[in-house]
Amino acid sequence: MSFFSCSGGSLCHDDFWRPACRQDGHAARSGPSRCTQVDFQCGCSLCPRPDIAFHFNPRFHTTKPHVICNTLHGGRWQREARWPHLALRRGSSFLILFLFGNEEVKVSVNGQHFLHFRYRLPLSHVDTLGIFGDILVEAVGFLNINPFVEGSREYPAGHPFLLMSPRLEVPCSHALPQGLSPGQVIIVRGLVLQEPKHFTVSLRDQAAHAPVTLRASFADRTLAWISRWGQKKLISAPFLFYPQRFFEVLLLFQEGGLKLALNGQGLGATSMNQQALEQLRELRISGSVQLYCVHS
Repeated sequence: MSFFSCSGGSLCHDDFWRPACRQDGHAARSGPSRCTQVDFQCGCSLCPRPDIAFHFNPRFHTTKPHVICNTLHGGRWQREARWPHLALRRGSSFLILFLFGNEEVKVSVNGQHFLHFRYRLPLSHVDTLGIFGDILVEAVGFLNINPFVEGSREYPAGHPFLLMSPRLEVPCSHALPQGLSPGQVIIVRGLVLQEPKHFTVSLRDQAAHAPVTLRASFADRTLAWISRWGQKKLISAPFLFYPQRFFEVLLLFQEGGLKLALNGQGLGATSMNQQALEQLRELRISGSVQLYCVHS
């Protein structure tokens, strides 16, 4: 049994939740696994049992694996919905994506759309994720749709989370062999540590100079752009980093500079010479974070 607090509070439309897991057929002594469930809950108490806005329940004990979805309200289960032809097997790894829209949640399994379920309780009431059953959870992330992609409502690109990867040890260096070009997006996803001090994302050229650095300071809860000469330009926005919470930083490169989004919220732009952008060769990340994904 595992509980996770939803990132930043309750779920919102266009939030995207992804666990990378495998069904463990050897965990239960009483026999092979019968089912697993993922519950998006309105609270985390054990007694009384909280409402469950979306109950996702893969079942493996029949000859034809299937999924049951339902809602628990006031201690009573509502009418269940069943989806057959579940392409999962005990003992194998899988990736499930949950995409929350205005009226329904969509679910994909291993990159293929599987089902959609219309909400029966307000999504804003959901603040806890519960995972139950014989399952080994390898990664959980609360992410957002790329705010720079207008009108898109399909599943985001599923760049893999890498747990305990040497390539993502902090400080982390990520090569940019071709520099950066307009339209290119850098994605940094991770977890803020328990007692954070700072977090920086810097872009460096071949001479190891950093024309621009994004710095989050936890002491005074500020976010700022730092120039090559140390000049600081505060970003006028709420401080969205929290200890032991997941985060997602997106940097969109465009002619004349770059745009920033944090946890799906656009936080403005900063100007930068196009020639300097093209000469960048390294992305460097340091500070009080554990990284799960760096992609450019």
